[in-house]
Amino acid sequence: MKILFLSRWFPYPADNGSKLRILNLLKGLAAQHEVTLLSFYEQQDPERGREVLGQFCSNVLAMPWRNFQPGSFRALAGYFSDIPRAVLDTYSVEMEGTIRRTLHAGRYDIVIASQIDMAAYRQTFRSVPALLEEIELSVPYEQFVAAPSLRLRLRRGLTWFKHRRYLAAVLTSFRACTVVTAQEQRLLAAIVPEYGAVEVIPNCIDLSIYKNVPHRSHPGRLIFTGSFRFSANHDAMCWFLSDIYPFIRKSAPQATVTITGDNTGWSLPRVEHVTLTGFVDDIRPWIAESAICIVPLRIGGGTRLKILEAMALGTPVVTTSKGAEGLAVRHGEHLLIADTARSFAEATVYLLNNPEAGHQLAGNALRIVSEQYDWAKTMPRFVALVEHTARGLSVNCKQ
Repeated sequence: MKILFLSRWFPYPADNGSKLRILNLLKGLAAQHEVTLLSFYEQQDPERGREVLGQFCSNVLAMPWRNFQPGSFRALAGYFSDIPRAVLDTYSVEMEGTIRRTLHAGRYDIVIASQIDMAAYRQTFRSVPALLEEIELSVPYEQFVAAPSLRLRLRRGLTWFKHRRYLAAVLTSFRACTVVTAQEQRLLAAIVPEYGAVEVIPNCIDLSIYKNVPHRSHPGRLIFTGSFRFSANHDAMCWFLSDIYPFIRKSAPQATVTITGDNTGWSLPRVEHVTLTGFVDDIRPWIAESAICIVPLRIGGGTRLKILEAMALGTPVVTTSKGAEGLAVRHGEHLLIADTARSFAEATVYLLNNPEAGHQLAGNALRIVSEQYDWAKTMPRFVALVEHTARGLSVNCKQ
């Protein structure tokens, strides 16, 4: 079967959750089918990525991504359109033409559009069966319901209204779609109740690559992994360093914080004993050598690959309810969950002072990752969904 995969994110290097998901989906599909990747890329030179991805994709084409510019003419015109402003402003005529030429040059059995950004090009592949991969609704919805003022509630309410109407229109072009959590599935069912072909494909990891990583924990080292280009990560560490870390240092003065990922251009509270590594080629040894993985997220959607990675490497996790959202984990069994600054600090200090408790959490966590969040076990279900969608077989996954 020939598959055309359209991606907002160029999955090399795989330095964020979206890229990791896309990379694993491409590998899983390419093991059984012929896959062509058309992708945007951002700052990086895509040549090395083309070489790596070309080892399993039959063809890789990439073009530059244009970030949303709220003050541009197209973005301002979006105030008077039913289409979300970001979709209008980032639409690429170059991508549209490339999709058309690719489809004209060869017969494809299915198009997979990854995330809502790529659904914008649905007019180019209306004659081909299509699957919309990873719809995310939680962020705009939660921004609306949590608006702190009437003005913001009205503004975000309009954004949420346009987003749902746009999504309802978009889904008519897709035989099936995926979400990463049951919460997203329920939210989608509430706004588009007539659309039943929704499959939950959780974020997973390739567990095999986390085995045999040396685990030499540095006592006191706390680690946070994630690029600040995702605003939820920046918010998390601003909160942690300003409100949580001072409490930790009072009870555990040996505690240090290491933050990995792109932090260029983002400011943080000025606190001692904090190391910013920037982007690292291999995150695994950094996590494995840390005493605790902290995930103090307060906003965002989907599930956290940073938590799954820490669990796979035997590093205990302290997170918030938002951080643990969508994962089949329990407080006190697989990790510790705390939602206030003081309780987060207390949970962290507890694990620093009781390493055996951390080892027990980590052992339980590794088991649940192996059972529920390993791509080796989830990929066959995704591949089957793609094959059913391409063949026009019934796809009714609504729960």
